Amino acid sequence: MSDTKPGPLKKIGYLLGRPLPESMRDWVANDITGPGHVRRYLLRGLIPFVPIAVGLSFLPAPWLIRVLMILLLAIPLVYFQVALMNIYRRHLLYNNGLDPKLA
Repeated sequence: MSDTKPGPLKKIGYLLGRPLPESMRDWVANDITGPGHVRRYLLRGLIPFVPIAVGLSFLPAPWLIRVLMILLLAIPLVYFQVALMNIYRRHLLYNNGLDPKLA
């Protein structure tokens, strides 16, 4: 296994806030500032919402009510996720020993 890319357990730890070793700083910098970083960030924030949306879709209610309940949660989630993106990116860079100004 290469030391330049984290394995599954290290990546989960990284996503939960644990810093990666110094040998993986290039990977961290590319993950946070490289091409596709906005897409990766948004997907990471929306993945925990999927089980909630699935659970709400099975409630005994008309389909319009179920869709509106999901949207009532999803719209503010996406709004605040986009609004806090730069703060989270700077935190990840600082947490992994990189200059937060890279964000």
